[in-house]
Amino acid sequence: MKVQKKNGLKIFQFTNLSLPGINQAIFSRHGGLSRPPWSSLNLGGTVGDDPENVNGNLELILKTVGYNLGQLVQVRQIHLAKVITARGPMDAIQNGDAIITNKPGLLLLMRFADCVPILFFDPVKNAVGIAHAGWQGTIKEIALHTVRAMEIQFQTNPADLIAGIGPSIGPDHYVIREDVSERVEAVFPKQVEEILIKDDDGVKLDLWKANAISLRKAGVKMIEIAGICTGCNIIDWYSHRGENGKTGRFAAVIGLRERE
Repeated sequence: MKVQKKNGLKIFQFTNLSLPGINQAIFSRHGGLSRPPWSSLNLGGTVGDDPENVNGNLELILKTVGYNLGQLVQVRQIHLAKVITARGPMDAIQNGDAIITNKPGLLLLMRFADCVPILFFDPVKNAVGIAHAGWQGTIKEIALHTVRAMEIQFQTNPADLIAGIGPSIGPDHYVIREDVSERVEAVFPKQVEEILIKDDDGVKLDLWKANAISLRKAGVKMIEIAGICTGCNIIDWYSHRGENGKTGRFAAVIGLRERE
């Protein structure tokens, strides 16, 4: 990933998605208005932070990427595999864990604190998407469902898609329960040894590999994995596990540029 600072915000961008025609960014926790323990660019409106600070942080992000509230698309994230197609602005009025669009001028935004941000771009059909993959979304294969939705809605060829798997909790920090491990094995029976890591701490889940496997299963070939663990880097990222649940949410965004 590439890293830059703009308007005091630290921004991470996928190299493979740094292309004409799209805006894409994952924002660290720096440069916002929120006070500890949400310091400082918190986008989580349900974690106890002052709503005025959260709204101010959203305005900072929108200004930095050149959008306004009237162009924003966001949904209520529910840890499932529901994909929402955005035809116009949307303010968290629908439940879903992925958003896709082929409408220039819209900005798709989702919030994270250990779950995996996945960004999508189809340069042929000119469409984008974003997905939120925690362990539940991962085993429900939200990544694959997002690709299938883009095929149906936009006639996307999965081989044309460019995808990025962003910062999230890494396999070194993500110990899971036995029942979760069993569900992972049921969904990924042939890749269990790649995805599940057993050591003295217990069984750990590699969300990056699991979602990459789902993307490849869907036919996606161009995948960039950030390899940044939020649990290891709470200076830059919010981490639900790393901060014992008392933390904020960072934002990931993607949108098609309007033609000038």
